[in-house]
Amino acid sequence: MSDISCIKMAEPVIHGVLKIVWDDGYEGVVDLRPVIARGNIFTHLQNAENFRRVVLGEYGHYLYWLNEHGEEIDLGSDSLRRRAESQAEMHQLAG
Repeated sequence: MSDISCIKMAEPVIHGVLKIVWDDGYEGVVDLRPVIARGNIFTHLQNAENFRRVVLGEYGHYLYWLNEHGEEIDLGSDSLRRRAESQAEMHQLAG
């Protein structure tokens, strides 16, 4: 049995931020703006329209976007979950 929770749903909230629901019921908001700002493979996502085209990958193990060359820009479920939990904790501490 895998320890990785699978993503059931992901939707953009604002440019660079996703609301994600995992199969274990956890819901989180993930701010990807710092990642996108780094550029390189993420430059494609600096365009808001491109960011809105997020796709749920096979079995919910990842999210991806297709760039202008048809190449996948992907982020795994486990790393997104860690980021969501970490960001939620920071918001609680700041609040």
